[in-house]
Amino acid sequence: MKTRLLNLHEVDKAAEIICAGGLVGIPTETVYGLGADGLNPMAVRSIFQAKGRPQDNPLILHIWSKDWLERYCDDIPETAFQLAEEFWPGPLTMILKCKRRSPEELMALKTGPISSLTHFGPRVIPDEVTAGLDTVGMRCPAHPLCRLLIRMVDCPIAAPSGNTSGRPSPTTVQHMLADMDGKIPAILDGGPCNVGVESTIIDLTGAEPQLLRPGGITLEQLQTVLGRVAVDPAVTRQMEKGESPRAPGMKYRHYAPKAPVTAVKGEPERGADYIWNHLSHTRWDGVICFEEFVSLFAGGEGPVLSLGSAADKGEQARRLFDALRAMDDTDVKRIWAQCPDDSGIGLAVSNRLNKAAGFHVVEV
Repeated sequence: MKTRLLNLHEVDKAAEIICAGGLVGIPTETVYGLGADGLNPMAVRSIFQAKGRPQDNPLILHIWSKDWLERYCDDIPETAFQLAEEFWPGPLTMILKCKRRSPEELMALKTGPISSLTHFGPRVIPDEVTAGLDTVGMRCPAHPLCRLLIRMVDCPIAAPSGNTSGRPSPTTVQHMLADMDGKIPAILDGGPCNVGVESTIIDLTGAEPQLLRPGGITLEQLQTVLGRVAVDPAVTRQMEKGESPRAPGMKYRHYAPKAPVTAVKGEPERGADYIWNHLSHTRWDGVICFEEFVSLFAGGEGPVLSLGSAADKGEQARRLFDALRAMDDTDVKRIWAQCPDDSGIGLAVSNRLNKAAGFHVVEV
């Protein structure tokens, strides 16, 4: 299979592929996604096959507007509409109760073609999307090409990040082509992603809102609408054996380049000193650091990449996955990475680095 790059004038071709049950790489404001008809079980299964993704890792459905929530979700709290009003379209995913299925719908899903569901009303969300949970992640993306595509296919698009499972997420069409060339029919080129880390995931199904994954909408922003927001322990630690992920990105090692990563967290000058004192100072050690310290490491033999200014966490989010991927083009055996503090979008950058490092984090 030859993977075709589609330009902004070829969205109709991407829509045709999705409507026919195929996969398309799609741009969003966060990262590129691997998109399929989110109501077609066979199409959704092909996402897992193309990515090599574990089947118990649920997917996010990308929808046109908050008006679509009532098509696919039950028991929607008022807070969902408040968040949608404030942050949609945008990098926020809400975990909500999935609309209940009748026995007839369940039987049709198991035994009949997709067309057999039409006389039951709107098609339903298959278990392949929810990983068998009674909840589903819903997001209304902001990228104009992604929104146009959703409008054209007139169904939710299931779209995890468009990388091989475990690798750094793609923030450019070139990143996605590197992982998916020959595996999918096409990728829609929407330019570089302007957020750079995946969407924030907030669970609204419990007694209080709970942050499951930090992202482009910060914890502080959520708190301005919701008040208290609990933070799931998996945001800052590895999930325990036997725990089931309630949202994408919670359980497995993610975002990882080929070489092992050590994340160094703390005051920037101290972090840079720690890395300098523990480097091998050979070409086998690579460094990802804040812009202010590039000159400190540039005299060595190993590659040095800037994460952006220590004060600009938005730029750090945009550069992070590109830097991790760039290290794969070198022969480094170990990567040292400076990590921001947890305020603002720094929590998302820190979370991704921690996971890339397998939670091998040094506090200085």
